[in-house]
Amino acid sequence: MLKLDEIQKRLLKEVADLHKVPEGAYNIRSNGKSAARESTENIEIVPREDGQGLTVKIKAGTRNESVHIPVVMTESGLKETVYNDFYVGEGSDVVIVAGCGIDNCGAQDSEHDGIHRFYVGKGAKVRYVEKHYGSGEGRGKRILNPETEVYLEEGSTMEMEMVQIKGVDDTERSTKAELKEGSKLVVRERLMTHGEQRAISTYDVELNGDGSSADVVSRSVARDVSYQKFDAKLIGNAACSGHTECDSIIMDKGRILAVPGLEANNVDAALVHEAAIGKIAGDQIIKLMTLGLAEAEAEEQIINGFLK
Repeated sequence: MLKLDEIQKRLLKEVADLHKVPEGAYNIRSNGKSAARESTENIEIVPREDGQGLTVKIKAGTRNESVHIPVVMTESGLKETVYNDFYVGEGSDVVIVAGCGIDNCGAQDSEHDGIHRFYVGKGAKVRYVEKHYGSGEGRGKRILNPETEVYLEEGSTMEMEMVQIKGVDDTERSTKAELKEGSKLVVRERLMTHGEQRAISTYDVELNGDGSSADVVSRSVARDVSYQKFDAKLIGNAACSGHTECDSIIMDKGRILAVPGLEANNVDAALVHEAAIGKIAGDQIIKLMTLGLAEAEAEEQIINGFLK
């Protein structure tokens, strides 16, 4: 087992809210290697032979258990691609916590690309939390490119919380999902960019079964000269319902592009897209300033509440 230094411990706290070894199943990856791993009676974590990922097997009927699989990187110039496959048994109800933290104090770019595939059995429910965080004063970039594939069987549910608030210079998030009869996908994305950062979020959701539903919502803030793109496509192939929403605050010289994509291939497919991009209302700032806050403090309060 590798020993984590104080920087790595701080990154774990940021991306997985871990102050100590978590309860339940876990795999902690540090600078390209497994630092700690533990399976349980109901959740088995098996490393790939090449060391570049995991297979996580959750037994049918497993309830009130969790899996933590955070990644931390502190080596400048390190680039890796990791493949993690999750097989969630029928009737399970579990929480999966992932995320990556990069602290880059060097001149070379550091990059983590994570490919996660979820196979969710009939009637199972998964809450998935993925947080990204960057720090370090080096000239090298902190790059994160997560790819997620979700395959929902009949009556299953996947709730995804995707958070990127600070320090990631470049990210391209790609999420694809296929939903069968009566299954449900819920996505809540929270994102903030600053400086010259770039963040691309792409969602491609196929609603293939009667009674399936998807609700994909992104809240974001673009500051300085950063750039964001939210590209969400829903494909209704059955009697289904789908909703996407982009709600964004633009500041300074930031740029945001929201791209709606709705494709109905069934007369009973009900699909909706909403988008709102604008600056912070002046009356909100004035109201907080009357309570004693400086203008910059008022802005931060508004942003924190918006992204909460």
